[in-house]
Amino acid sequence: MASDPGISLHVTIYIDPSNVEKFFEYMKPAYDAVIAEPECRFFEIYQDPKEPGTLSWVENWDATPEWLVQTQLQRDYYKPYMAATEPMFVKPREYKLYKRLGKPFYTVKDQ
Repeated sequence: MASDPGISLHVTIYIDPSNVEKFFEYMKPAYDAVIAEPECRFFEIYQDPKEPGTLSWVENWDATPEWLVQTQLQRDYYKPYMAATEPMFVKPREYKLYKRLGKPFYTVKDQ
């Protein structure tokens, strides 16, 4: 895979707030599968407090952008998640891929 520090995928989706609980029911199995991947180094989900149907997440990968697109995003466990959740979207998904800078610009503290 890629040399340290890898890449970071930032995703934002927009769904009707009434579908948030149902969305997480479908996302949880995919989330569990993704975090079990050895190349996945970080995955955290966020919710806009003023717009609860706006959800974002950050995934950090020890990988190249090509590997992410050609290998990771082709995993079978995404199929049921995508089929169930994409109809919930009220506008298109947004995503950006970044090169991680790593140290000295990296800190994680215990909560």
